[in-house]
Amino acid sequence: MRLKQAVPWVVTVLALGAAAMLLLPARSANGHHPDPRTDREALALTVLPAASLTGNPDAAEVYDIARQIPETLDGLYCHCHCKESLGHRSLLTCFQSEHGSQCDICMGEVRLAAQMRQQRKTIAEIRAAVDKMYGS
Repeated sequence: MRLKQAVPWVVTVLALGAAAMLLLPARSANGHHPDPRTDREALALTVLPAASLTGNPDAAEVYDIARQIPETLDGLYCHCHCKESLGHRSLLTCFQSEHGSQCDICMGEVRLAAQMRQQRKTIAEIRAAVDKMYGS
């Protein structure tokens, strides 16, 4: 094959590889879950107040839970893939806007994380359970 004929194939392969890298979630040292920040009080203040939510009566309860365990949620990847589509850092980010109130995956992950926190599970155990239940 001559060089002129090979160039389009090489460009195509490189473009497909680059596209695949953009579609894959960014991974930290612990997989696709972000490293959690630890300033609980500051993180809790970033959660949208329940009074400003509209459209979903169950959402206020979940936003209250998010304010109670923000450092845990900040260390969880959200399996609705909002990181890729909306640029969210973590599950906590979903509750800094109305996004979390409109998404059953986000709300389910918060409820699971809260239940496991009450059972004194570690972040690694919570991540594994969230991945098992909501991951694909």
